Amino acid sequence: MLGGVASVAIFTNQSALSNNGFQIASFLLVRSSNLSRKYSIPQPFFKIPGFREHIVQFIASNNGNLARKNIVFAIPNEKDDAEKEGSDYYIDYPVIVGQKEDGSSCAPEMGTTFSLLPCGEGILRSYEINGKEDGLLAKLMAVHLHVLAMEQWNASKLKMSHKNYLVSATNLIHYLALKSLNIEQLKEELSSICLLNLDTINQHVLASLSAGIRLLDNLKYDSSSHTISYSEGISSTKGLDKQMKGEFSINTLRRRASHTADLLLGRLPEKRNTHIMVTVGEEAIESETLMKDLLNAGTTIVRINCAHGSPEIWSEIIRRVKRSSQILEKPCRILMDLAGPKLRTGKLQAGPCVLKISPKKNAYGKVIYPALVWLSSPGAASPPAHVSPDAILHVDGEELLSKLEVDDVVTLFDARGKQRTLKIISRYPIFSGVGYMAECSKAAYVKSGAKLFIKDKRRKLSAGHVVNIPPLKQFIKLRVDDLLSISRDGQNEENNLTSSTGAHRIACSSEYVFDSVKPGEPIAFDDGKIWGIIKATSTLEILVSITHAGPRGSKLGSEKSINIPRSNIRYEGLTSKDLIDLDFVANHADMVGVSFVRDVRDILLLRQELEKRKRRDLGISLKIETKEGFEKLPLLLLEAMKMPNPLGIMIARGDLAVECGWENMAYIQKEIISVCTAAHVPVIWATQVLESLVRSGVPTRAELTDVAEGMRTSCIMLNKGKCIVEAVSFLHRILSNHSTKLDAEFKPLALSSHDF
Repeated sequence: MLGGVASVAIFTNQSALSNNGFQIASFLLVRSSNLSRKYSIPQPFFKIPGFREHIVQFIASNNGNLARKNIVFAIPNEKDDAEKEGSDYYIDYPVIVGQKEDGSSCAPEMGTTFSLLPCGEGILRSYEINGKEDGLLAKLMAVHLHVLAMEQWNASKLKMSHKNYLVSATNLIHYLALKSLNIEQLKEELSSICLLNLDTINQHVLASLSAGIRLLDNLKYDSSSHTISYSEGISSTKGLDKQMKGEFSINTLRRRASHTADLLLGRLPEKRNTHIMVTVGEEAIESETLMKDLLNAGTTIVRINCAHGSPEIWSEIIRRVKRSSQILEKPCRILMDLAGPKLRTGKLQAGPCVLKISPKKNAYGKVIYPALVWLSSPGAASPPAHVSPDAILHVDGEELLSKLEVDDVVTLFDARGKQRTLKIISRYPIFSGVGYMAECSKAAYVKSGAKLFIKDKRRKLSAGHVVNIPPLKQFIKLRVDDLLSISRDGQNEENNLTSSTGAHRIACSSEYVFDSVKPGEPIAFDDGKIWGIIKATSTLEILVSITHAGPRGSKLGSEKSINIPRSNIRYEGLTSKDLIDLDFVANHADMVGVSFVRDVRDILLLRQELEKRKRRDLGISLKIETKEGFEKLPLLLLEAMKMPNPLGIMIARGDLAVECGWENMAYIQKEIISVCTAAHVPVIWATQVLESLVRSGVPTRAELTDVAEGMRTSCIMLNKGKCIVEAVSFLHRILSNHSTKLDAEFKPLALSSHDF
């Protein structure tokens, strides 16, 4: 709990009756720092040190006759700085406030805070006003007062917000105040008369509450026949109008949210409400056309992960992005994610440089389709988008490539010494050369240096050799009950993938993990694909027993994530690598992604580093990847709002699901979107979006509904894969004119008079 929170609810005082039989409504002030504390409330006023009195009007009755009575409402005294010094008065998220007489909490288990109505017998009883609209208005007034009280209580903190974010930070406080109340019954009552949906007012809390009060007031009382209005009980009509029409008006706050998203992510293309972000790596510099294809397909933001690659690779990617963007006249921004203190497996030694070419066979082992092999010079462009080869061979030999024609046969000897032939079936002009598609009818293992010949009837002409075959990626295959040793070594030695105990072995470069974990704690690898239990620990090694893997085992390779959700690991905020990479990011990127944000101190350190580099305009994307980051999200936002930098949140669902539990992800991502909507901060929807489509070219039904959920955010991120261009194009079609197309295509579903 973060210090005291001013909490207000309407109650009646049963002991004090006026001469005409009316009860005087009073207030109970609850301090979160001492839930059992109750202040005495003298009638008709009460005084509490550190607060100033505010007299409002309220209607109350025992017998059906309405009359106006004074009640008292307390808000923090702005002059009482001594009491507030040294304490945080922000609301916790979510908080549980309020206790029964036996000391147990009266809020629901997953609940928010105290109830608008008392939740324990013998504490205080709520006063019921005759008439449905009267009761609704009374409750809505109490909510409105509570929201204003929370703003006043946090006034000194809000003043620290940058001017660009002051209104948004205030609305976030309004939303947290609303969320701290148990208003489920009020929601149902308002919904039953189709007046106000409290679940959809996150973006403009105060204006919506004020509008609801005015509507209820006008619904019950006609100014021509009554001189007293309920709205006078909160403030003047002019005050409500200011809340509804000023800088907190609904339209103004909606425009502010849109403007904030544009500052961070850029302007959206026509007919789109959501950006498309794509993660790219080295494949972007291996193809001359990939970046152009991605931009043409609908990509508006390119993401580079600083956990992989080097400044040389990043520079070339950025150069190609900017060049393609300029040529195509399609704006594209660049986000660079700092690696952060994420735990990862170490690098396994690379395997041999050999490429397997496999024709397609039927169940009996008979070849039904030959393998398609692309042949080109090392500097030439990648195959055209409509061509999908099974293997790519770069050939060093101008003599060979200049003489090749369709129906020629190229001969080579593979790594086993077996002769294989490649029959040329087509020729393609490409950037910086010519490419050829060939068929191979037998399996071949091709390594760098393999010689190629053109075979004809008269002679066999030596014409070139294969170059740049990438090394095979090594991995460990783990099954249930296997033992895995995580060593503190920087990297494994050659052929040393098993420890002296017979356990599989892999390294972890994050040394602080070895001092924090304990036996019995669960551990996950590769975004939860593999799970285990820590059996033993030492300063140099962690021994894990595998408890969950695929039926035939699961592969664990280099630089895969490690999560230990129940361990109290002392993470660094920004690592030494992050600070080095930040120098590059500050000079080349439009946005920086801050990984594994857990605490306000992480934001303070980031602010200092950006000020050192004079980048008060660099966009910031805070990645929410841990339970602690989720629980402190409002505090992280309020701290970040002290900076002028454009701000956004990325829901990194891979680590977040492992850290918080798969079963909680739907709730967590919904809560993050709600909080960010209240703060007018754009959200990036990330991890495994359309993953099957990206990898295989065919989406699953669940992925399509996931995209529909992601359309509530400002940006959807796709990870790299074989069919990434097709996936971007598919997503662009979904996002463009989606509702219009549905209306046009599914109009026959509407019922007509002929259906009855």
